[in-house]
Amino acid sequence: MTIHRRLSRALAGLAALTLLAAACGGDDDSADDAPGGDPGDGATTEVCETALDEDDGVESLSELDFSGLSVNVGSKDFVEQFVLSNLLIVGLEAGGARVTDSTNLGGTLVNREALLAGEIDAYFDYNGTGWTVFLEQDDPSFEREVLTNDVCVLDLEENGVRWLGVSPFNNTYGFATAGDSPAAGGDLQAMADYIEENPDATVCLETEFPNRPDGMVLFEEATGTIIPDSQIETLETGVIYEQTARGRCTFGEIFTTDGRIPALGLEVVEDPGVFILYNVSLTIKDDLYQQAPEAWEALADTILERLDNDVMAELNRKVSADGQDPKAVATEFLQSEGLL
Repeated sequence: MTIHRRLSRALAGLAALTLLAAACGGDDDSADDAPGGDPGDGATTEVCETALDEDDGVESLSELDFSGLSVNVGSKDFVEQFVLSNLLIVGLEAGGARVTDSTNLGGTLVNREALLAGEIDAYFDYNGTGWTVFLEQDDPSFEREVLTNDVCVLDLEENGVRWLGVSPFNNTYGFATAGDSPAAGGDLQAMADYIEENPDATVCLETEFPNRPDGMVLFEEATGTIIPDSQIETLETGVIYEQTARGRCTFGEIFTTDGRIPALGLEVVEDPGVFILYNVSLTIKDDLYQQAPEAWEALADTILERLDNDVMAELNRKVSADGQDPKAVATEFLQSEGLL
């Protein structure tokens, strides 16, 4: 059974599962262009130029002209969104915009509804979320650019929402091991083999992961391995990272751009294209986009092109592990890139 067919079956009813987008973008290198699809697998032959055209990035954010524009920036309620929204705020301010900070607004649907109602003007969202939750589609492409194009074209057509740029990082579900674990260094199939060969190996999961249509079922069908209950331990999210780092969980369920991965020296198990993609784009209503189209495209490309999995995880780490202010982290990063 192909990955696409497996996913189509597994995603039945996913649009009703609003927790999907609240935690992951699913909650992160060109390796994020996951194999398993090709450009021909897209749902449309139209091209979304705002997400997929040539790179419009600039060498300095001061080149952007947002003068006279007032922008209310929102975000979801987790660390990665705080970092992304502050990158946007700093970039807009550098271009002369007047910015209202409405970050940490709430979960996925709160932000989406606020955008559609004009209560906020812009925030970052994830292509997998757009496809399955907002547009209520199934069988998403496993190609980053194809999935983003499909979302961008359909959301503009149905809701007047623009998707600008697309991140290299893919914040999806995954598994990790301690960096010095004998189980480290493999892909999902190697993980499955290790579990079968080592009955004392433990896999730590969140409560909902075994029952999510975008969760354990995809691992089981891709590898042909059903993990025995005796090898599964259910823990809270934060505890999983800590216990995996200590070696008490041989494998732990994680989000692939979580700042605790670098902070705790975890190694992510390679995913050959099993879990759904969650790359980020900037979402805004079309009427706002039309007020400064070149500047908006340049801003999105300039920020997002620099954010691969490792960079995003490190920025997240500075907030979640080091306790730094998200705007300070965003400003320091943009300065280090020579953009301010």
